[in-house]
Amino acid sequence: MGSRRMAVPPFYTCAQEVFMLIKNGFITDPASQRSYASDIRIENGVIQKISADITPAPEEEIIDAAGLTVSPGLIDTHVHFRDPGFTHKENLHTGALAAAKGGFTSVICMANTSPVVDSVPVLNDILQRAQSENIRIYQAASVSHSLNGEELTDMKALKAAGACGFTDDGIPLKNVAFLYTAMEKAKELGVPVSLHEEDPSFIKNNGVNHGSVSDQLGIYGSPSIAEESLVARDCMLALRSGASVVIQHISSGRSVELVRMFKSLGADLHAEATPHHFTLTDEAVLKYGTLAKMNPPLRTEDDRQAIIRGLADGTIDIIATDHAPHSKEEKDRSITAAPSGIIGLETSLALGITSLVRPGHLTMLQLLEKMTVNPAKLYGLPSGRIEEGAPADLILFDPEEKWTPTEYVSMSSNSPFTGWELYGKVKMTICGGKIV
Repeated sequence: MGSRRMAVPPFYTCAQEVFMLIKNGFITDPASQRSYASDIRIENGVIQKISADITPAPEEEIIDAAGLTVSPGLIDTHVHFRDPGFTHKENLHTGALAAAKGGFTSVICMANTSPVVDSVPVLNDILQRAQSENIRIYQAASVSHSLNGEELTDMKALKAAGACGFTDDGIPLKNVAFLYTAMEKAKELGVPVSLHEEDPSFIKNNGVNHGSVSDQLGIYGSPSIAEESLVARDCMLALRSGASVVIQHISSGRSVELVRMFKSLGADLHAEATPHHFTLTDEAVLKYGTLAKMNPPLRTEDDRQAIIRGLADGTIDIIATDHAPHSKEEKDRSITAAPSGIIGLETSLALGITSLVRPGHLTMLQLLEKMTVNPAKLYGLPSGRIEEGAPADLILFDPEEKWTPTEYVSMSSNSPFTGWELYGKVKMTICGGKIV
């Protein structure tokens, strides 16, 4: 993946100097593929020095990281902060708090707000308000006006105004010629286009996999062909257009195979896996009800294992939460009436450690690579690495500490993972040299 560096957002310009020294930490840096014990000195939001046994200066704040892993701040390429338009579920501030609690220092918000992020004024409003938050909030713009899938947005103007990529996430793009034109434009602009892959013509009840579980519920559900058919089409379009294309929240094992094949043919393809898709199967719907309803749905154990294999061999190069808050009242509806989606920012790292690292599917470096440097490279973000001169976006966590999520700083609590025993506790999130 080529590097597309972006400027550090304005809130990192500090009026007064800030000095911090992290002592005795175990640095795990996927960008350099190194894990080692060292100290880190931070000055004015930037990593100033990395060395063993740095002598503290009188004015420095000392953080003892003994026994903790120090990694780049996590980057989530796929979140819904519901702002503007649906702020009874989440807003920029509560979303930022949830992100920081989970170790995320950068997030990319999706465009399916109200109004849709399809114009420069809407984009500017979000980015200006985001500057007051203590993490880096980036914004993707929509591919089409009003998410109608037919009229292309002014992608050049939106990119110039700060859009980091383009997506109609939540709605598939059905017009093939339109999508190909959008890919060509995205390639010209040097930004990714991310795709929600569910053909509605195959789906009778969204959010639940078509199979034995949907049969028990007395509904038809959403078959995997709904995803696979669009993934096959869009992998071919990516190969022909040369665009950087992201297959969002991949759920089917056949989809993983398609991405693997087209990558081998030279397509600039990327794929996201969510913690819920590599941890749960559609059986979870029988236990957790609407808290396990999402688009695309949880699928079979074979699909889950295929996703894990795709993560292990690099076919799937990004882990993203698809953080999708909904109110309790909305989720308390019937399985067919409730909205799809779960929150994920506060449990993502722990689920990666619990479901992928501890069973031996991924190393810690591999897990963090998919949550830091890979997203940073894809979207041209300034973070995602631990090196002198880089932004001081870091997290300190204990990979061995057990904990149980019982409440959330997100405005919503729609998660099937409440009450689970998880490994990997975030102890501190540092963004731009500031503890958040």
